[in-house]
Amino acid sequence: MLNSERFCDQAPAQIWATLLDEGHYLASVSTMYRILRSRHQVRERRQQSRHPAHLKPELVATGANQVWSWDITKLAGPHKWNWFHLYVIIDVWSRFAVGWLVAPRESDRLAHDLIAATIQVEGIDREQLTLHADRGSSMTSRTVAQLLADLGVTRSHSRPHVSNDNPYSESQFKTLKNTPRFPERFASLAHARAFVDEFFEHYNHHHRHSGIGYHTPASVHLGHHTTIRAPPSRARPRLRNPTPPLPSAPDRTRRPRHRLDQPTRTKSVSIGLTCSDAANAVTPHAAELLSASRASRAHRLVERCNEVLSPDTREPGEMRLRTEAILREIDASFSVEQLTPELRSARERVVELLGE
Repeated sequence: MLNSERFCDQAPAQIWATLLDEGHYLASVSTMYRILRSRHQVRERRQQSRHPAHLKPELVATGANQVWSWDITKLAGPHKWNWFHLYVIIDVWSRFAVGWLVAPRESDRLAHDLIAATIQVEGIDREQLTLHADRGSSMTSRTVAQLLADLGVTRSHSRPHVSNDNPYSESQFKTLKNTPRFPERFASLAHARAFVDEFFEHYNHHHRHSGIGYHTPASVHLGHHTTIRAPPSRARPRLRNPTPPLPSAPDRTRRPRHRLDQPTRTKSVSIGLTCSDAANAVTPHAAELLSASRASRAHRLVERCNEVLSPDTREPGEMRLRTEAILREIDASFSVEQLTPELRSARERVVELLGE
């Protein structure tokens, strides 16, 4: 019936209605479709173009300083329609913020200076790094493109009209702006810079990031995550089958391709544009930015030294890791001549504590 000359060009619903008007009921519409489907007679008769599935391009990092992501966000100023611009560069593998800058405007020249200074501080070699960004005017500018070509850095951009191709930077901005202490407006540029410096100090060294197995970004960036030991198991007398102790170096990551193996080359921590060793390799404006926060950087390091030297925080396993990390950071951020008297004294006391 369905393939007869009368009904061969009609749909099953039309055949069913025609037969019903004539007083005949042979089968339901779904049964007609099932019979046609069993004989491979249900298909689109027109020629349809076949579009092969396209794989999404991915940047996979297996160690620190292989893939960076950077972006710019706005911070509300003291008045309406007044904004400050925050430039941030993060390492995709460790989520460590390697460089940041708060400026009163968005400029490709400022982006050039920030990228150049950060690459110099981290000691990036040619053909080592891929820098990913979206398609903003500063990201696609000729100034930044020429800098990356001169430094041998691979340039990567989001796909056109795709808003979620730069997720690491966007997620980091969300963490910043959802902080309970994040103000509704910043009173001045100095206020914004002080808040951002304090936030990234906490984010890099104290924030437990879910994407890297709840390690801190600094411990992963430096490679200390492989030596962090689990706390000793406590006795539970009321349980018949106590929980066995955790392994000495637990692997807390969820995705195998991002396994946090020991990086082949351990780098020292660099917080933003605070290392003056890169001042001679960049423009005078970048040199001014690098030296502006040197005093506050030294003050924060002194405070961290005092925390380690406090008797209340002297736990054998954790204390040694923290002291080694602080010494690495001091040596990477300041030369011997640049050490302030307070920082020099604090460093000597930490060295004595480490030798005990």
